[in-house]
Parts: sequence; structure tokens; C-alpha cells
Amino acid sequence: MATGSVTPFRPTGTVSISAGTTSASVQLAGGGDSVVVTNTTAAITYVRFGADPSVTASAADMPVLPNARIMLAVNSLIAYAAAVLASGSGAVLLTRGDGSFL
Repeated sequence: MATGSVTPFRPTGTVSISAGTTSASVQLAGGGDSVVVTNTTAAITYVRFGADPSVTASAADMPVLPNARIMLAVNSLIAYAAAVLASGSGAVLLTRGDGSFL
């Protein structure tokens, strides 16, 4: 593969967190070394990953801007994700897979 090329993202599973101003967690679906976090809300969301369902997110964790998405690397021990919104409520989508996107 040429330098600078990308491998298309291959999703293996998507879950949704019904997020609010209190942290909520969900078990991730599928496998892979990346998670695309899609914030469908009008507020900043903060996400955190962990190995068990006790994981909680706070304003000190990774921010995802409103109506935006980011790709984060995870390892094979990561099975859960948590999200919390700065305000309001709404869905945060987490899609696990391999590859990258621009």
C-alpha cells in the first residue's frame, strides 16, 4: 500500500447510547481496533471506554462536538463505552470496526 493511503472503514457493529447529563454505558457490538463515535445531539458529549459495564464518562473525558463524529483507537480488551452530554439528551452512536476514513 502506498504511503499516505487509507484503508476504508469496515464496520462490524453499531450501538446507541441514550445519553443525558448523567453518564450512561453500553456494551459495544462487533470487533475491530477502531470506534467511530457519532454525536447526533446539539450538545458536546464526552466519551470513555472500558473493559466492564462500570465505566462512566465525565467532562474530563474525550469531547465530541455537537453533530460531529470522531474515530478513536481501542484495543481488544475494550468492551464497553460510556457517554455524558453537557446538556440535554439524545443519541450517541458507537460503530466498531477496522480501517479509517477521511
